[in-house]
Amino acid sequence: MAKAIIMLTKRIIPCLDIKNGRTVKGVNFVNLIDAGDPVVLAKQYADLGADELVFLDIAATLENRGTTLDMVLKVAEQVNIPFTVGGGISSVDHVNALLKCGADKVSINSSAVKRPDLINELSEKFGSQCVVVAIDAKQVDGEWMVHLAGGTIPTDINLFEWAKEVEKRGAGEILFTSMNNDGTKAGFANEALAKLSTELNIPIIASGGAGSVQHFIDTFIDGKSDAALAASVFHFGEIPIPNLKQELKENNIPIRL
Repeated sequence: MAKAIIMLTKRIIPCLDIKNGRTVKGVNFVNLIDAGDPVVLAKQYADLGADELVFLDIAATLENRGTTLDMVLKVAEQVNIPFTVGGGISSVDHVNALLKCGADKVSINSSAVKRPDLINELSEKFGSQCVVVAIDAKQVDGEWMVHLAGGTIPTDINLFEWAKEVEKRGAGEILFTSMNNDGTKAGFANEALAKLSTELNIPIIASGGAGSVQHFIDTFIDGKSDAALAASVFHFGEIPIPNLKQELKENNIPIRL
């Protein structure tokens, strides 16, 4: 079935990258700089009109530790919009605990690649609507390859083949981060995004490369993205969310104001 949802409202999603209890954002996943308190930021974004939030413990997979439930509780208390939690999630029990703490969805990445059945288990137990599969990929010699652990470990898995498999296994959404674009502020990987959007039926969230309002317009039109995620342009006030949404509306992109 082709995507018959062109007029569905597009979503703007600030991403809270967490390390040691603080929100951080660097360039290409390295040289991290402090961008504030996650609880304060979460509240601010909900008030400014963000459609959803993503909360990623970027050290959790590398350091092999689960996302801090306590922080999830605190962030969830502050927001009235859908909220995704990711980082080091590898079991049904862990997801159950996160959802009980107030998360609406969970994002799995490396753990899904290592054990794809996890996607089936989560979607069967909790429903596909709360299972987001995050895919970090890099274009290597013209081919998009999946990378693990915050983009630090290359694999021989093709982005598009993996995306189709996760959809079959019950993922409700895909969060695609282009490692080539991440942190560059030069725009999203719209060609790859459009291919994903065309070949799959589940929503695709664009991530990596946001630097201007035009980049958001481009990813919704050229990239056919269902949602756009960004961190530093929001954290440092470079693109205020109300202004962004107004400009998207003026460009005839369906958006919640």
